[in-house]
Amino acid sequence: MLCTAPALAGGWTPTLSSHDYGPRRMVAVDKEDQTLFMLERRSPLHELYRFPCTTGQSEGDKLVEGDLRTPEGVYFVGYRINQDLDWDLYGNLAYSLNYPNPVDRINGKTGGGIWIHGRGKTFVPRDTRGCVALKVPDMRYMSKEISYGMPVVIARDVEWTADPGENEVVADSLASELRDWAKTWQEQSDDFFKHYDPALMTLSEGQDFKGFVDHKRRIFASKAWIQVMVDNIRALPGPDYWVTWFDQYYRTTGMASTTGKRFYWKQDADGRWRIVGREYVPASEDLTDKYLAAKTGEAKAVVEAWRKAWLGMDTEAYGSLYAPQAVQGNRSGATSIVDYKKALWAKTPPVRVGVDHLTVAMHPQGLQVAFDQTFADKAGYSDFGRKTMVLVPDGKSWKIESEQWRRTR
Repeated sequence: MLCTAPALAGGWTPTLSSHDYGPRRMVAVDKEDQTLFMLERRSPLHELYRFPCTTGQSEGDKLVEGDLRTPEGVYFVGYRINQDLDWDLYGNLAYSLNYPNPVDRINGKTGGGIWIHGRGKTFVPRDTRGCVALKVPDMRYMSKEISYGMPVVIARDVEWTADPGENEVVADSLASELRDWAKTWQEQSDDFFKHYDPALMTLSEGQDFKGFVDHKRRIFASKAWIQVMVDNIRALPGPDYWVTWFDQYYRTTGMASTTGKRFYWKQDADGRWRIVGREYVPASEDLTDKYLAAKTGEAKAVVEAWRKAWLGMDTEAYGSLYAPQAVQGNRSGATSIVDYKKALWAKTPPVRVGVDHLTVAMHPQGLQVAFDQTFADKAGYSDFGRKTMVLVPDGKSWKIESEQWRRTR
């Protein structure tokens, strides 16, 4: 059963604000004034330029196919329409918008083919079948400024302000929810599913949400570890929802990927924001380098804890850094590794364990750490070599899964 929400009385009239999670640029269409604006958020949100536009022949928010209305909400620029276009109706340039978006589908809205395009014939207000049209020269200029994924806010009347206002609070809350979503996914926890509204997800995606849950649980059961990072988070309010879009880095044994996502959020009866719809899009940035930079700090912390435990002959701390199945040279298993070190420490305590020129790289099982190791003990023995470790994720930390050393002098 569709959640057929009526159009807002009088139409949607947002005030866009300069909150920190706003996009750098966006298009805003004011249907009342028949004007298209390009806005930029750079201390603060301000107008770059404006063009006259023409929208649907019928007033109000689009509800059904053929109602000649232009939809109201937050949409995103798609790809350029690569086909021969009727000059009078479309000029020679057109870009698709993602109507109906997931919330539109929840609300039972139908139709499609909503574009931003040129208009070759005589330009008059409210003259399209639901699209947003510009004069041909304006559309040509616009095509140099817009890009795939740029947000387009369409409303009866649009205003904007330099004040972050309440939108800052909501956007920050949604960013926190999004990071927690990534955290619970990484933990392979059932709390991951609490971020979604099952009934509205079923409506927006046209399939039972239980199938999504079952699929994810099968993945959780099959993966020794999962890591998820989100970055480049942006957020905008819609008529009765918010949209966040972001880049996601996903990693598990033997694979890694960066993708872009859009989440549509609505508040439940208790006031909690829940995901009600999703869209997958190309990422705005490959997050591999950012991921590795973040994990490099974690890997260095593991190596430093390992160095201190060895130098301090701390059996418990030393052993806790190894995975149960760890391999160290010809020794196998954390217990065997610790027993070997205990025997050495009982005979001759170490006086120096040095780590220099440390590098961190990706490894199919996790991370590979390599460094120059300097060792000396109380009896006067010393050596120098290259140590290589493979670290595997273990909850919020890492464990040493393999450790190899090669004397270099």
